[in-house]
This record gives sequence, C-alpha cells and structure tokens, in this order.
Amino acid sequence: MLSLIQILLLILDIVWFIILAHVIMSWLINFQVLNLHQQLVAQIWYGLNRILEPIYAPIRRILPNMGGLDLTPLVVLIGVYAARIILINNMGYFV
Repeated sequence: MLSLIQILLLILDIVWFIILAHVIMSWLINFQVLNLHQQLVAQIWYGLNRILEPIYAPIRRILPNMGGLDLTPLVVLIGVYAARIILINNMGYFV
C-alpha cells in the first residue's frame, strides 16, 4: 500500500510541475518572450493546454469571472498541495 501512496505522490509532483510550466509559459507568451508562431513553442503550448484543460474546466465554472486574471492554476496548485499533505499525513495508516 505504501507503494501506491508513493505513486500518487509522484503523480501529484508531475501535475505540479506541468502546471508551473504552463503558468511560466503563459507569462512568457504574454510578455512576448515566446512566440506562438514558432512550431515548437506552439506544440508545447497546445499540448499543455490539452493536458490541463480537463482539470481547469470544472474550476473555471465555479470561479467568478475576474476579467483578464485567471486564478484557476492557483486553485489547482493549492488543491494538489493539499492532496499531497493529506497523503503524507495519512501514510502511517497504510503501512
């Protein structure tokens, strides 16, 4: 059972990394450091969007419209971190 929890923690770490990469890439695109007309940048951007949109969509329906500010990645990061804390704190029950 401990191996299952470690696998879940690994998945949460990967999701955390993907969300951070998506946020940083969105900043770089908005500040015109990266250009979506470059094929590699566009492929990475659309790939990240396809991975994260199923996670973001339910939260975007709940959050109020903030204009140009999207707090969805922050809410998801808090959720991932909370899930990680819950798994780590309850790991002793599954050993």
